[in-house]
Amino acid sequence: MSQSIHVSDVRDERSEGSAPALERGGVAPVLRLVRTLRSSGEVRADGPAPREVSAAAGSAAPPRRGLLGTLRRVRDAVVEDLDAAVARDPAATSRAQMAIVSPGLHAIWTHRVAHRMWAQEELRLPARVLSNVARAATGVEIHPGAQIGRRFFIDHGMGVVIGETAEIGDDVMLYNGINLGGRTLAKGKRHPTLGNGVTVGTGAKILGPVVVGDGAQVGANSVVVKDVPAGHVATGIPARHRPGRADADLYDVLVAEPALWI
Repeated sequence: MSQSIHVSDVRDERSEGSAPALERGGVAPVLRLVRTLRSSGEVRADGPAPREVSAAAGSAAPPRRGLLGTLRRVRDAVVEDLDAAVARDPAATSRAQMAIVSPGLHAIWTHRVAHRMWAQEELRLPARVLSNVARAATGVEIHPGAQIGRRFFIDHGMGVVIGETAEIGDDVMLYNGINLGGRTLAKGKRHPTLGNGVTVGTGAKILGPVVVGDGAQVGANSVVVKDVPAGHVATGIPARHRPGRADADLYDVLVAEPALWI
């Protein structure tokens, strides 16, 4: 069993002067070692310092900071968006193709910049200008104030409108001609909230501060003015919802529910 070095033990041995080590000068190096370790925090006067904290700190990954860390985060986000687009668009052949020709991705990337600008009061006007430039270039209008999650994809894109207080979760997919709009002129929360994994068909309108739950699907040209529970399918004008098949493939659901295509 190993023994800990205590400063008090060394002092007692030195004061007694009974150990042959004193004659050989063996204690002096020990004292110098103890003083060095004490000054570095490795040994306390009452015993050795615990090493668990320093070991844990040494194993933690250093945070990404500065310009290099920002560029890496941007790269990771762009690749994630590209992979989500390729997975959802059967016409896609590569990341490079989608990065060049997908107006939905261009609108999303521009919005992510405009949204960061919107958070600063003095940059709100430039943020609106940037969103208008994206609308002119892509046909997609996203207010800079809208909150959008990860792996969001807009297929085709033309005619999509997303209002200021809209909130969109992760892994959401919209088709063209969709309006996430409001039903009141009052300020405050007035646009829809879409949960994770929601799919909204072509031409659908989701109006007001309604909540579309996780995994729900909204049929093409439907008009949603009431909440849609998670996992439900909403179709019609006004939309009515019914439970979906949680274990079914999305394509199978579309085939089984022709109204989702209309």
